[in-house]
Amino acid sequence: MALDRLIESIVKLQNPTVAGLDPVLDYVPGFIKEKSFTQYGETLEGAAAAILAFNKGLIDALCGVVPAVKPQCAYYELYGWHGVKALHDTINYAKEKGMFVITDGKRNDIGSTMQAYAAAHLGTVTVGERTFVPFGGDALTVNPYLGSDGINPLLETCRAQDKGIFVLVKTSNPSSGELQNQIFEGGETLYGTVGRLCEQWGEGLPGKYGYSGVGAVVGATYPAQLAELRRDLPHTFFLVPGYGAQGGGAKDVAAAFDQNGLGAVVNASRSIMTAWKKSGVPETEYAKAAAEEAKRMRDEIISETGAVTLNKTNG
Repeated sequence: MALDRLIESIVKLQNPTVAGLDPVLDYVPGFIKEKSFTQYGETLEGAAAAILAFNKGLIDALCGVVPAVKPQCAYYELYGWHGVKALHDTINYAKEKGMFVITDGKRNDIGSTMQAYAAAHLGTVTVGERTFVPFGGDALTVNPYLGSDGINPLLETCRAQDKGIFVLVKTSNPSSGELQNQIFEGGETLYGTVGRLCEQWGEGLPGKYGYSGVGAVVGATYPAQLAELRRDLPHTFFLVPGYGAQGGGAKDVAAAFDQNGLGAVVNASRSIMTAWKKSGVPETEYAKAAAEEAKRMRDEIISETGAVTLNKTNG
């Protein structure tokens, strides 16, 4: 099961974090942009080339520190088809370096449309007599609000291709409670209902370490709900956004983890990508600065959760 691979990498590196690759041109050092613009002009192609070069530098520096990366599709779609190709190439490069890739697309639809999303981001496509991997991510973030009709096609692909999903349950944004905190008759919240469904959906994708292939997105900015969901969803692995620039810290995310330091992977994007700006190092050292920030984040979280282990309880 795909999330088993992520868990094993977390244990190997002793680092339960993921680096978000959400690049905008302002994050990219000038020397990279200058080279790309000289070759392609100040065009969408030039912007996409600069972002890919930036990402490759980050991946080279982070691959021995961080087990996973999470590219957010919107930051690539922003630059048209050139940007989408940069997303494809970023995913491939990260996987070549041994990193687990969570594609942050928040996709959802029903029927054949959802099957198409699943094939595009997690599966394969056959053209004539040949089969291709369109993007090749290891996991995909998905919106659950069309119900099981929008999830079941993904589960089929996950079983066939050894992939995983992360379902939006309690997101980190300030207005998430407008919908997600709504209480049904009987006292269950909407986010609690979606979490319970994640446990049910995950029964068909069991993992070796107690966590299924159906994960949940639960924000660091809501530590009380994070603790509640960890208690109620013992087989659901969490993707935890909201750390760093959004305000979440190590104490906030600690409740996402089980007694073995497992159960979650914590995302930081801006704080890693722009570390070179904050630290004041020369722009040519942007990747080194990113790695140092990733190590600082790792150490901060591990100081709260303890070492990450696999034992008889979870594998």
